[in-house]
Amino acid sequence: MSRTSALLLVALTGCASGHSDPPSNSEATADTHGEIVGAAELAEPALGLTSIDPEGRVFHLDLLDESTAKIGTVRAPEAMHSDGRYLFAADSAGVSIVDSGVWTWDHVDHFHYYRAEAKILGDVDGKGVATVASSNSSTTGGTGLFFPESGEAVLLDTVALSRGDVKELFRLKRQPGAGLVVPAGSLAAVASGGDVTLHTADGEQVGDSVGCVAPEGTITTRVGAVIGCDDGALLIHVEDEKPVIEQMPYPDDATARRATEFSNREGRPGVAALAGTDGIWMLDTRARSWTLIPAPEPLVQVTAVADADTNVLGLTPDGRVLVLDGDSGAVRAASAPLVGDSLAARLPVALIADQQRAYLNGPAEQRLWEIDFVDGARVAREFTTAHTPLHLAEAGR
Repeated sequence: MSRTSALLLVALTGCASGHSDPPSNSEATADTHGEIVGAAELAEPALGLTSIDPEGRVFHLDLLDESTAKIGTVRAPEAMHSDGRYLFAADSAGVSIVDSGVWTWDHVDHFHYYRAEAKILGDVDGKGVATVASSNSSTTGGTGLFFPESGEAVLLDTVALSRGDVKELFRLKRQPGAGLVVPAGSLAAVASGGDVTLHTADGEQVGDSVGCVAPEGTITTRVGAVIGCDDGALLIHVEDEKPVIEQMPYPDDATARRATEFSNREGRPGVAALAGTDGIWMLDTRARSWTLIPAPEPLVQVTAVADADTNVLGLTPDGRVLVLDGDSGAVRAASAPLVGDSLAARLPVALIADQQRAYLNGPAEQRLWEIDFVDGARVAREFTTAHTPLHLAEAGR
């Protein structure tokens, strides 16, 4: 094994344990616990809600002092992805990147919190609205983009993003259509054309390909990176110091629709996904097992809190937030209808869970909500916005 390959495997090992050791040329070293030159370390997380309106204007609501600041303007987005620090706003011509300026460094047994200048970082050109995949670290590893019209698979240098630079590590040509580029430590999995391959940061393939028909949906947990496939999911992790792509098939007797969008409280091993109208898929990435639990009523979105009470949050078509038992699907609590107008207008609504609260945007309602899901789905705070919060991210987590 080459020295470069060995370093990549070390980085992937760190990812699987919940902490990615950054490359040696980064200011964000293991010794500095995710610190970036020019950033201030804080005593508590600087949580905020960063949103983008239909014109591309970006706003940040500070959840500590409830002040709102405009960060800048990007192209009008058709989709948005966030890793908890950066926002990746995608349209048919590429991806615009926003740095919210706040982030948390997860050191497994403790955390470090930082604040830096919020700003627009720049654009990555591509054809078609890209799918974006990120890890749980905003200062190490990479961020993956796949452009469906051109079939271009791009890995961005997240270390460079933390310095304010947009840098491509590789851009590979693949078959146009559905695809994903999923970071896993310092490696990246490229899912396209029925196969998944692992690549180093310079684009070199590592090992053999693994089949994955119709790749759709991805998430990174404490255990590794997940890619959804027609017959289940793949888990990319480390075993005996080597990267492994492991298959997690659906149960043999499964008839429910496949999972296409995974969601959870960031980094947790438990993941939730809609199974069409048949229920909710619960994926335990530690046990490599799927469980189908009944949905008490139709849902349009779910996310796993993966806490001690196995809470799962669901969003109904009329805009209510349900708190569900992740083992039985029973309703523990429900909010009043909050985002019914937005859902009726088919506007994007994000239901985001952290350890203590959930957050929800209502573009049509021009409101943001903070929900205490443990306390009867109580609306803890409601924010009226002067702009339309079309896309929402919880920043600083």
